[in-house]
Amino acid sequence: MVFSDLTSRTVRFYDNWIKDADPRVEDLFLMSSPLPQTVILGLYVYFVTSLGPKLMENRKPFELKKAMITYNFLIVLFSVYMCYEFVMSGWGTGYSFGCDIVDYSQTPKALRMVHTCWLYYFSKFIELLDTVFFVLRKKNSQVTFLHVFHHTIMPWTWWFGVKFAAGGLGTFHAMVNSAVHVVMYTYYGLCAMGPAYQKYLWWKKHLTSLQLVQFVIVTIHMGHIFLMEDCKYQYPIFMYIIMSYGCIFLLLFLHFWYCAYTKGQRPPKTIRSENYKNK
Repeated sequence: MVFSDLTSRTVRFYDNWIKDADPRVEDLFLMSSPLPQTVILGLYVYFVTSLGPKLMENRKPFELKKAMITYNFLIVLFSVYMCYEFVMSGWGTGYSFGCDIVDYSQTPKALRMVHTCWLYYFSKFIELLDTVFFVLRKKNSQVTFLHVFHHTIMPWTWWFGVKFAAGGLGTFHAMVNSAVHVVMYTYYGLCAMGPAYQKYLWWKKHLTSLQLVQFVIVTIHMGHIFLMEDCKYQYPIFMYIIMSYGCIFLLLFLHFWYCAYTKGQRPPKTIRSENYKNK
């Protein structure tokens, strides 16, 4: 009886909550309900932390050089496209870099931003292959809690962002992140090509600097919006989530920088840049 009552209340809460969702995204892949992505992400966590390592325990690591080269450079091209679309659907065509609210209209530009937000959300599922490659190559030490948490929480939170606020100031960090991914996955792609290309990877330190700049820019952008008393952004909760991401990863990468380039020690394995050192 208690369980039935709890279930009924949960269903009513969900129905009342979801009625405010953006109807423009209802028919997009994975957007009808949070359940499909929950299943996918649950299977991902189970595979990379339990099933995968067990299956690979008595097997030789897979040779995935060609697959990884192709994967990384396709992500580069995809990131270039997403960055361009973010610029053309708002950030280069009218957004003020201040209190940019979500445009819920059916105009071509507003719908283009919706599509771009969904592309960015979907890209986070493609990037789950980062961890799958680690498991298949028996690089289990790289599958840290932080790595798995980051790859899981990003698509999870972005589902809600696309569902309720596909546009506006909440997309700035996605545009910046897409631009950084162009450089980052280029580096990973060159790494995957083998020792012959190591001479082209002298700029690793600059990649870390770029990632630091990314989090500084995102944190400053969101921080200055909090100071705008008259900002009418529709879903302030997303501002807090983005601000938290910016601050947390800024601190983590500052720690990485200190260990790698100031103290000259081996950087912490929990940092994503280090995860790809031997990719």
